[in-house]
Amino acid sequence: MAYNELTHFDDAGNAVMVDVSGKAVTERIAAASGIIRMNEAAYEAVVNGTAKKGDVLGVARIAGIMAVKRTPELIPLCHPLPVRKIGIDFELRPEERAVLAVCTVKTEAKTGVEMEALTGVSVTLLTIYDMLKAVDKRMEISCVHLDEKHGGKSGDFIR
Repeated sequence: MAYNELTHFDDAGNAVMVDVSGKAVTERIAAASGIIRMNEAAYEAVVNGTAKKGDVLGVARIAGIMAVKRTPELIPLCHPLPVRKIGIDFELRPEERAVLAVCTVKTEAKTGVEMEALTGVSVTLLTIYDMLKAVDKRMEISCVHLDEKHGGKSGDFIR
């Protein structure tokens, strides 16, 4: 693949921020998810609200929201975007002793919010790990991926 076919490289192969100045402002939505699996004691601490560090899912939700807002500081070529809505939702999965986290981000901008959604869900899961690592250091974070995105030139994507 030639450099000029990749959006973050110029013809000489130098990394560049994509020029979005000619694009229209449209509504953009992206959702990403991931899962963290843990031992029985850690899972019970989440479900019963008994983790020594406090409300695991509440703290993780705030961390994910903060991460979305800081994405351009973490991912070098991301544009700063006027984020309009951030949602962090959880699904408890007792049969797997797992928590599924979903981060949904919405904006009106010239570029999408896929990186924001992926960053938000990643930091959410890392925060759950941090809150419970004293109980289970073997927790496993997996399946972090983009579920869907809407808006923009490339149209809709649903996994």
